[in-house]
Amino acid sequence: MNKIDWYLLKQFILTALFGLVSFTIIFIAVDMMENLDDFIDRNATVDIIATYYFYFTPEILKLMTPVAMLLSALFTTGRLSAFNELTVLKSSGLSLYRFMAPLLIFSLLASGVLIYFNGWVVPRANKKKFSIARVYFQKNIEFVSKNNIFIQDSKTRILSINMFDDQRNMAYRVSIQDFDPQDLTRVIIRYDAAQMQWNQDTPFWTLVNGTFREFNGNKETITPFTTQQIGPLNFTPEDIRKKQERPEEMSYTDLKRFIHNQQRAGHEVARWLVDYYGKIAFPFASVIVVLFGVPFASVKRRSGPGVAFGIAIAICFMYMIFLHISQAFGYNGDLHPLLTAWLANIIFFVAGLYALVQIPK
Repeated sequence: MNKIDWYLLKQFILTALFGLVSFTIIFIAVDMMENLDDFIDRNATVDIIATYYFYFTPEILKLMTPVAMLLSALFTTGRLSAFNELTVLKSSGLSLYRFMAPLLIFSLLASGVLIYFNGWVVPRANKKKFSIARVYFQKNIEFVSKNNIFIQDSKTRILSINMFDDQRNMAYRVSIQDFDPQDLTRVIIRYDAAQMQWNQDTPFWTLVNGTFREFNGNKETITPFTTQQIGPLNFTPEDIRKKQERPEEMSYTDLKRFIHNQQRAGHEVARWLVDYYGKIAFPFASVIVVLFGVPFASVKRRSGPGVAFGIAIAICFMYMIFLHISQAFGYNGDLHPLLTAWLANIIFFVAGLYALVQIPK
């Protein structure tokens, strides 16, 4: 890299950081005003509110990074174009492709960092944020209920748990039903127990104070028991806790394990697969907006740089809208989850390349 590349990168990075901080502050201010009534109603202290937005910040940074990248690409390129520096660079033999190279390389590196950030840092922060919101602001309560839990352990086994104590890894009022593999409407075995304890050393679940029922045609055999080891069920206490979480609270590995468990139980997992692939696809929006922003800002227009900025912003929002529309089709199973997650990137990347080709170099 030469001095020109470092000069461009310095301007690009500083502007991106400034935009990221500015957009984050604006986002927090707007969200705080929207939730002001909830804060007051719940008597939330300044420390609680500050902690809530501290853990909210990673999610905001994830969302605002593409916008900050777009602003930086427009400002950096537009400034060079306004002061005729870009014209001088072109006259010296530097093409627009070569001009864009360090910006695109940096945006690719930033996307790689965002993949890790989006996959592990953001979920951990979201977990803390949702925890505070549930306790103090009564939001997303449906995802933390540990009462009336239903789990399909396999295609032929269903469990119902009246209450789960995640501190003691103890389930209460448990019912386990095994169905005939040849006729899934017929119950062949049923366990009913007052408690079900997780044994970390085994690791197996143990039923306590219950009955074992076996159905053979019209004949029913009932056997009471004090303790009964149920054997290797396909879930652990951690899986029960994960079942109460949203995809935004799960890391890549947690979400992948959750999807695997749901597939094993025979559930439809298209929605979670879209979220899983989307965690990887979304960070590359930073590359897309740079690909759009630089060509628009590189051409002087009589109407001024405002039009180019407006067009690029419109394209950025169109990208986000198209992303959510394609997700809806993926959630319904109309599109393959992998294609759904990457469809917006593919289409707008091709459109960005077309715009780049049409711009004078």
